[in-house]
Amino acid sequence: MTKPVIHQNVMYQLLHEERVEEFNRRRASGEEALLQGGDFRGIDLRNLVADGLDFSDAYFRGADLRGIDFRHTRLEGASLAEARISGCYFPPEFSPAELRLSLELGTRLRCRQH
Repeated sequence: MTKPVIHQNVMYQLLHEERVEEFNRRRASGEEALLQGGDFRGIDLRNLVADGLDFSDAYFRGADLRGIDFRHTRLEGASLAEARISGCYFPPEFSPAELRLSLELGTRLRCRQH
């Protein structure tokens, strides 16, 4: 079983400290963000610019994700248990049923087969 990762890089730490605006600025200036499998439980990530980020296998239990546009974000294997997701956009590869299972039961997101 995979456990959440506490990454030791500055960009991850910015999100973990809920410094979303600074994260967005630094990323826009070209800094890379290693976030796969990260522990984002209970964190307020509203206003995150998620375009192109890789949150595969990440844990978002109880996180505040309201209004984030995840349409161009890698979320395969992430868990959304009890996260606040109103106003979010998700990639079309995830069915509403898949999102609901992850939100209500904590299952990991799986992409639909095309």
